[in-house]
Amino acid sequence: MTIDESTFFREATLRICGSLEIESAMQHCMQYLSRYLPATNMAFHVYDRELGIVETIAVATVDSARAMSLRTPLSARGRRQVEEQRSDRAKLMERSGDDAVAGPVVRQLGIEDLPGLLLDLALEGKFVGTLSMFSEPDITFNRHHVRLLSLLNKPFAIALTNSLRYRELQTLRDTLADDNRYLQDELRTLSGSEVIGADFGLKRVMEMVRQVAPLKSPVLLMGETGVGKEVIANAIHNLSLRSNGPFIRVNCGAIPSTLMDSELFGHEKGAFTGALLQKRGRFERADGGTIFLDEIGELPLEAQVRLLRVLQEKEIERVGGTETIQVDIRVIAATHRNLDLMLAEGRFREDIYFRLRVFPVTIPPLRLRPEDIPVLVQHFIQKKCREMKTVKIPVLAPGALERLMQYNWPGNVRELENAVERELIVKKGSLLSFNDLDAKLQTTVAIRPSHDEKTLFEPLELDTVMSRHISRVLALCHGRVEGGNGAARLLNIQPSTLRKRMKKLGIPFGRRAISPGSSGS
Repeated sequence: MTIDESTFFREATLRICGSLEIESAMQHCMQYLSRYLPATNMAFHVYDRELGIVETIAVATVDSARAMSLRTPLSARGRRQVEEQRSDRAKLMERSGDDAVAGPVVRQLGIEDLPGLLLDLALEGKFVGTLSMFSEPDITFNRHHVRLLSLLNKPFAIALTNSLRYRELQTLRDTLADDNRYLQDELRTLSGSEVIGADFGLKRVMEMVRQVAPLKSPVLLMGETGVGKEVIANAIHNLSLRSNGPFIRVNCGAIPSTLMDSELFGHEKGAFTGALLQKRGRFERADGGTIFLDEIGELPLEAQVRLLRVLQEKEIERVGGTETIQVDIRVIAATHRNLDLMLAEGRFREDIYFRLRVFPVTIPPLRLRPEDIPVLVQHFIQKKCREMKTVKIPVLAPGALERLMQYNWPGNVRELENAVERELIVKKGSLLSFNDLDAKLQTTVAIRPSHDEKTLFEPLELDTVMSRHISRVLALCHGRVEGGNGAARLLNIQPSTLRKRMKKLGIPFGRRAISPGSSGS
């Protein structure tokens, strides 16, 4: 067959350079080239000299095509062949699987028995990548086919280069969009970085923060729910040498166990059903900054195993991936649980515990630092008025501050913030009195912690705390559940709800609740 090389070049070039979607362009080109060459498959490959890996980025036949990222490590012989033998720009292979370079690649593609043709692609004297073509068994390529394919060296090189740059731009675009969505979500939920009480009740804590902030050491924050562990973690980050890097928050108790690995370590495209795009995990996003593992006690044992590798080696692997990714991160963990007890019960790994507990910081509950309440109340009043777009800032009624300082605040700073917001909504600009605390004060004054309880913070299971609190209130009410002087009224819940909870916790009913052997007393 006589071939007009100019026409051949023009028609093939129009097809291979006709789309930025490289797999689509390859299929159109294959449909044309199959008229002149005995080709059944075509693929583009790029070589990473530093890693010694060939990446196959797309394959095509006459009927189908697909983009991919198939990474194949080469042997020492294969690496030498790629890096040194640049004089021959085309190579014929009777059996592709026997070649030192092509063999490992075609074995993964399942076409190692096919004859092949390799064409090295170059632009401006620089190696860009390789085009491979394969035919049917026992039908080999010849020098005439090499001549035709070599005419297309530059168009193929341009198409491959454009595709790689397009892929890079897409990755950067997706990464920026992903980071933007993530950071917007974080900004919406992030508590303020200002540490209220730094010169009063939290003075000792802030001294410890200033000591550890410039270092890389892990920090373990301990304290009851709502004491402001995230604010302290944010302060450590802001005072550290990583302050210009990201601060990534992870609530370990809010992530379903089935999604834990994907959220923390990321996943590759196609790693599981629904993984339509590559996704970076929280550890990877925190690279160069700080990751805050809130509620670390809620982390499942399976995830703790993978966390250990991050703490020891500072490296991760995405779900479905084989590449090891180095991460430069500082870990701050927080919990309201008793990790010593969890350790003894086998619910928390000892190796992780001692790696996290390099510098433990216990944040005292609000009831042990009442001197912080006045400044916290004023801060929350101003904050909530801004959120509600209230022009006139209301003031406290006489006696309101004393009432606030006498209350026990089992929910700590978070409960105080909610109380301020509720009062602003109810009073609508008038004096803020917090009269609804009066009923609660009867209980909190009676069960205010003793001196011994104040000197030692003891993280407890939620059911244990609830059982003790209900038992004490029942004792105050002489075992009465409902009525004006009943425990349900003091606890501000329905009597039926209280009875169900007592039954679940094993708390006896009636006057037996105040007996010495009662549960939780």
